[in-house]
Order: sequence, then structure tokens, then C-alpha cells
Amino acid sequence: MTARTKARKRALDVLYAADVRGVQSSEVLAELVAERLAARDSINPYTVELVEGVNAHQERIDELLITHAQGWALDRMPVVDRNLLRIGVFEILWQREVPDAVVASEAVELSTQISTDDSPKFINGLLGRIIEIKPMLPEGRPE
Repeated sequence: MTARTKARKRALDVLYAADVRGVQSSEVLAELVAERLAARDSINPYTVELVEGVNAHQERIDELLITHAQGWALDRMPVVDRNLLRIGVFEILWQREVPDAVVASEAVELSTQISTDDSPKFINGLLGRIIEIKPMLPEGRPE
């Protein structure tokens, strides 16, 4: 497992915990950082970048998910899927150094490991749609 894959998994853990507890992801992230410091360990900076990025853009990310998840309300999606999608959309639209296909593949792989049997297909389809419309979105245009 690559360092970025581990960072994505840890970011998913943080976002999932925040979602389930009904608190801000920054609160859960601060708890994780404090735990790591107490254990004299560090947290991958990419985990922090993902959590903070999703938090900063969550309103827009959720708007895109609601618009393009045909027949699915955001609150009806499994919590794992919702947060995998948030990470994926953030990376696709705001992380230029990660290829879109890699982002989608990583999200699908994580969903295969920890979500429902239908999740990989759903996540692949929705992230594929975001990749498809990316050039038409203000966030998706090169700077």
C-alpha cells in the first residue's frame, strides 16, 4: 500500500468519524494529530491536506454529488461511500498532481475493501461523471 493510499484511508477514517459523530472533521483531525503526538508518531501530511481540502470545499463537493448521483440523496448514501466520494471529488477538482484515473481507482479499491457490494460500481460511475464534466466546471479548468 502506497503512502498516498494510506493517507486516503486515514482521511476516510477521519471524515467517517466526523460524519457519524456529527462534528466537524477538523475536530476529529485535531484529536488524531494529538494522539499521534502523544505516541511520538506523525501523521501523513497528505491526510491533513485531504481532510482540510474536503472541509474547505464540502459545500461545493456535496452540491456536485447531489446533482450527479442520479436517484440518490446524499443522506441516503452509505457513510463510507459519501466520504470516499468527497475525497475523490476533492482530489479530481483541486489536486492537480494526482491523475484522475488514479483517484477513481483508489476510491473504487477502498470501497471494495470496506463498503457494500454495490459501492464500487456506484463510486466508479459517479467519479467517472465528475471526471467527464470536469472541463466544464470552474474548479476543473487549468489555472
